[in-house]
Amino acid sequence: MSQPVHLEPVPAPEAAASERSRPAGGPHRWRFHRVGGLDQVRLETAEDLAELVHLDQKLWVALSCPTKGLELDSRTLELLDTDGDGRVRAAEIVAAVRWCGERLVDLGVLVHAGAALPLSAIDGSRPAGRALLGAARQVLRHLGKPDADAVSIADVADVTRIYENTVFNGDGVVPPEAARDPATRQLVLDVMACVGSVTDRSGKPGIDAKRLETFFEEAARFDAWARAGEGPEVAVFGERTAAAGAAYLAVKAKVDDFFVRCSLAAQDPRAAAAMNRSEPELVALAAHDLAASQEEVARFPLARVEAGRALPLLAGVNPAWAAALDVLRREVVMPLHGEAKTSLTAEEWALVGARFLAWEAWRGEKAGAAVEPLGAARVRAILAEGKGGVEALLAEDAALEAEDAAIGDVIRMVHYHRDLHALLRNFVSFVDLYDPARQAVFQAGTLYLDARSCDLCVRVDDPAAHAAVAGRSRMFLAYCDCRRPGGESLKIAACFTQGDSDYLTVGRNGIFYDRKGRDWDATIVKIVENPISIRQAFFAPYKKFLRMIEEQVARFAAAKDRESEGRLAAGAEVTVGAATGAKAPPPAPVDVGKMVGIIAALGVGAGAIGTLFGGFVSGFMDLQPWWAKIVAVLGLLMLVSGPSMLIAWLKLRQRTLGPVLDANGWAVNGRVKVNLPLGSALTHVAALPPGARRTLEDPYEDRAARRRRRVAWIVLLALAAGLVLARRYDTWPFRPHAAVPAAAAPAPAKK
Repeated sequence: MSQPVHLEPVPAPEAAASERSRPAGGPHRWRFHRVGGLDQVRLETAEDLAELVHLDQKLWVALSCPTKGLELDSRTLELLDTDGDGRVRAAEIVAAVRWCGERLVDLGVLVHAGAALPLSAIDGSRPAGRALLGAARQVLRHLGKPDADAVSIADVADVTRIYENTVFNGDGVVPPEAARDPATRQLVLDVMACVGSVTDRSGKPGIDAKRLETFFEEAARFDAWARAGEGPEVAVFGERTAAAGAAYLAVKAKVDDFFVRCSLAAQDPRAAAAMNRSEPELVALAAHDLAASQEEVARFPLARVEAGRALPLLAGVNPAWAAALDVLRREVVMPLHGEAKTSLTAEEWALVGARFLAWEAWRGEKAGAAVEPLGAARVRAILAEGKGGVEALLAEDAALEAEDAAIGDVIRMVHYHRDLHALLRNFVSFVDLYDPARQAVFQAGTLYLDARSCDLCVRVDDPAAHAAVAGRSRMFLAYCDCRRPGGESLKIAACFTQGDSDYLTVGRNGIFYDRKGRDWDATIVKIVENPISIRQAFFAPYKKFLRMIEEQVARFAAAKDRESEGRLAAGAEVTVGAATGAKAPPPAPVDVGKMVGIIAALGVGAGAIGTLFGGFVSGFMDLQPWWAKIVAVLGLLMLVSGPSMLIAWLKLRQRTLGPVLDANGWAVNGRVKVNLPLGSALTHVAALPPGARRTLEDPYEDRAARRRRRVAWIVLLALAAGLVLARRYDTWPFRPHAAVPAAAAPAPAKK
C-alpha cells in the first residue's frame, strides 16, 4: 500500500539514557508490579509510553516476537516489522511509539484505544501531524464520509474502496480511463495487451513506467527486424513473401521426406515397395472412417514413391496434404514457373529451398515478438507518435505520491491506535497472561479434553521441532492436530498444568475452541511427559505398584494358559495315539530333589515374610503414645511417596513459559514461571457448579463389588480390633518367646 517507513535506529537503552535529555522534573518514575513471581512494568500513562525508550531492555519480558501465529491483526504486525524479516523487535516497538508521539496530541490515546481513531487526537500543529490529518480527511472524502470525525479500521481495511473512484492516486499505475484522448487510451490498451498489466489501487488494470519502457523497447526491436526483412535478398516474393514462406514451411518436411524415399527407391529397387505403405496397412486403414482418421492418413507419403519420380501438385497426392500442396503451387511454384507447372522435381525443389535460405535466416532472428500481433504498420505508427502522452499521465500520477504516503500513514496510525498498546501488554510485560479477563496474544484458544479445559494453547507448525525446545519448560505438553469439516487444519501445543496424566495418551480426542469461538476436532499426536501436580506424584508409586501387580498377574495367567494348552495338546496326542495304535511318548521323569528344594525354598521365604510382617506389626502396636502410630503411618507413606513428590515439586518449581514461546520464534527475556496458583488458573478441572444437588444412587453401580469392598473393610477392621484386644490382654500372637536363662537350663545327664 504505502512506502515503508524509514525509522532511525534506536540506541540501546543505556546509551539512550545518556544521549537524550531528561524532563526537568528528573528521571521518570516507573511503576512495577509483581505477578507470577516476576516484576513487570506498568504502561498505563502517556508518560510511560513516551519514556519507553529509556526503560532498560533487561526489564522487558520479551525482546522479539514473530509476525505470524499471534492473536493480533497480522496487518498491524506487518506494519511494525519495518525491515520485513518476519519478526517484531524491541527497537521497532520503540520506533513505533516514537512515530505515534510525533503525530498525536497525547500518547495516552493509545492506552484507551478503540477501533476508530478520532481526528481530534491527531496533532495538526506539527508538520507530520498536519499531513496525517489532511490524509485522514481525504480518506473520508474518498469514502463518501467528509463529515466523519474518526477513521476506523473498517474504513482502511479495503484499500480499493478508498481509491475506487480515482484514476490518479500516486501508485505509479495509470489505467486506460486516465487518458483524455482516444490515441493515448488506445496506446495504453496496446501496451497492456502486449506486455501485460498491473492492478491500480482502484482495482483497475493499468500500466506503469516499467511496462511502458518494455513495450517501446520491444516495438523498436520489432521494427528494426521487420525493416531488415523488406530487402530484396529476403523478400524474394515481394509483398507475398510472408505468405509464400508460410506455404513453403507448411510442407517442407513432408516434401523432403518424399524425395528421400524416391532416392532410396532409385538406389535399390527392392526399397520401393518398403517406402510405400504395405497392403495390410492399407486394408487396415480402409476399415476406418477416413474422414475421422485424417492424422493417420497424413502419415502416408505425399504420393506414390518411385525412383526418380517428380512430386505431383494436383492429381495423385495424399488427400490430407492436397490443400497445402495447392497453396504451395499458387504462392511459390506458379510465380517461379508459371501456371502450367503441376509437378516438382527434386532439383526444382532444391532451388525453391535455396530461394528461402535468406528468408529463413531472417525469420530465425525475430526480435520484438511481444508486439508482433499489432503488425508492422501499427508498431511504426506507435513509434512515430511516441510515448509522451502516457508519460504525462504517469507524471501526473507520480505527483500524488506524497499524498499516497500520507494515506499509508493513516492506515498505519489506525492500526497502531487499536493494537499497539495490546502488543505492549504482551511484549514489554505479560500483563494479559495474568489477567483472568483477557488472554495473551500467543494464546490460541481453549482445549477441552479429559474433563479439563486448557487455556494455555499455542499454535505450532512442527510438533517435533517445537517439542525439542519446549520440553525444557518442565510442563506437560500435549500436541494436537485440529481439523474443521471444510478441511481447514492447524496444530497446537496445549499445556496441562492441573490434574493428572493417567488418561492423556496419544490418540485421545477433544474439542478446541479458537479465539473466534470456532470449534475444531482435536487429536493428541505427541506428548512431552512432565509432572502436572503434587497430588499426581503422591499416588504415582502406588499406581505403578498396582500396574506391576497387574502385569505379573497377566503374565502368570498367560503362562498358565500356555501350560493348559500344552496339557490339552498332550492329551489330544495320547487320545489320537490310542485310537490309531501309535505308541504314546513316555512321560518326562520327575526330579524329586529339585521339587524338594523348591518346596523348601518357598517354605523358608514364606517364614521369613511372616516373621518380617510379624515384627512390623508387633513394633507398630508397641508404639506409645497413640499418636506415634499415626506418625508411623505418615512416615511410611512419605517413605513411599516422598521421592516422587520431591522430584515433582522440584520440576513444578521450574515450570516456565519461556521455552514454549521460544520454540515459536519469540525471544523471551523474563523468567515467566508457571507456579501452582497460575497453573490452576490456566487449566480448569471439572467441578459441579455452586448450589448443584447430587444424588448418589447410581442405578448401574456394581453392587456386588460394593458388597465385597464392604466385607473387606469389615474384615480389616475386625482384624485390627482383634490385634488391639490381644495386645491389651497379653495374648499378642507375635510377641517373641522369652529366652530361658542359661543357669536354669537342666544339666546334661551323665552316662
